[in-house]
Amino acid sequence: MSKRRTWVCLFVLVYSILLSLSWNLLKSILSWYYTTSPTSFLPAFYASILLGALFGVLSIFAALAVAVPATVVTWITILVLLAFCGKPRTALVIEGRKLTAEISGFVVKVLIKEGNVVAAVCAVLGYFLLGVIVKVKNGLMTENQMLTLK
Repeated sequence: MSKRRTWVCLFVLVYSILLSLSWNLLKSILSWYYTTSPTSFLPAFYASILLGALFGVLSIFAALAVAVPATVVTWITILVLLAFCGKPRTALVIEGRKLTAEISGFVVKVLIKEGNVVAAVCAVLGYFLLGVIVKVKNGLMTENQMLTLK
């Protein structure tokens, strides 16, 4: 298996484990939505925001499981290259601290950006899907129309 496939499999595995662990939270959000009045758009909006936030946090943690080993490998590689260049041990320690702060800051920025994108996409999709579910539930749309989204 190639490295890319390994990282993708690790990401999907961690994401599915996190999703299965948070399944009760997901079910409670949806059950709250079904018990509220579907006449207003606010319950769908709140539920979609909660679902988007849940999936955004899940994607951050799943990406973190992939990013940590890759970050450690990068950090070790750079320190070994600096050691081969003839840097003294005290300089390596100082450079290692700087590298740790710089790499960690970059990884956190990327993870937050990716998590926000996932949260926004899931919130928008969740809002429209919850609207379709309400229409089907109230008899304004048939299940065949829901499947074809006409």
